[in-house]
Amino acid sequence: MTVDVDNNSGFCAGVIRAIDKAEEYLDKADVSRKRLYSLGAIVHNESELNRLASKGLVTIDREDLSETRAAEGETLLIRAHGEPPETYRQAESIGFNIIDCTCPVVLKLQKDIRDAYVRLHEGPRKGQIAIFGKIGHPEVLGLLGQTDGDAVVIENMKMLEDAVGDGRIGLTRPVEIFSQTTKSPAEYSSICSRLEEMMAVANEMPIPQFKGRRLLTVHNTICQQVATRHAKLSRFALEHDIIIFVSGKASSNGKVLCDLCKSLNIRTYHISSVNELKREWFRSEDKVGVCGATSTPKWLLEQVAAAIGKLHG
Repeated sequence: MTVDVDNNSGFCAGVIRAIDKAEEYLDKADVSRKRLYSLGAIVHNESELNRLASKGLVTIDREDLSETRAAEGETLLIRAHGEPPETYRQAESIGFNIIDCTCPVVLKLQKDIRDAYVRLHEGPRKGQIAIFGKIGHPEVLGLLGQTDGDAVVIENMKMLEDAVGDGRIGLTRPVEIFSQTTKSPAEYSSICSRLEEMMAVANEMPIPQFKGRRLLTVHNTICQQVATRHAKLSRFALEHDIIIFVSGKASSNGKVLCDLCKSLNIRTYHISSVNELKREWFRSEDKVGVCGATSTPKWLLEQVAAAIGKLHG
């Protein structure tokens, strides 16, 4: 049996940046400043969260923030997912110093949505913003905050059809659509194509003519690191007999990428730690591939690979 670790798996640049900033703060010599609060899990991976907690990172949620009355001198880290403007106002009003680790790709997306919102509400024909993403996902909440909640979030084709059917997305007025940065490029393309088709029909135009009217603007907002990872991971899944996909069960990106592997390799198993490995999954002649999400640390992938190697050693 051979075991390969996918070189393209592991933390994305945004997560690496957030963790580096957290560790830089926690490693300072002044012990009185060692405590650092993170609004939400800095990464959706229990093993990495435990490692950072041992260094002094304290994870809180929005309810904790709302219940805090005074935080003078305390420091709050905004993770790579980003936050809506209201979160910054709230944290600063109670005295938190903020370390903003919002991914630059997400920051640009937030600005693009703010600009689009202003643009769509300037003229007499008010337009609509649609966001392809997971409802309730931290990044999506931050994106919604750029429009004061005045945007439609769709997770799949059925939700698009429903939003059109109940009038939340109007087909005869301008629409600008954006995607959560970690979504599937193929699924986003399908959603956009279907919306374009419905809008062309509603405006009684063939698609080429409809394109010229620019009533639908599709923004390419999926992170390029994530987009290229889909193609590379597809090849990796096909090149191996069995895939062990490692990520936290709460990782949205992990679910998307694991589903991609399963669609190409039926022997794909999703685990979050070494303890979940089962000997009966493996055959002595297998070529095993170990891969993960943008929230999976490289050290955990290597740990899993080493454990697999011992199963038939």
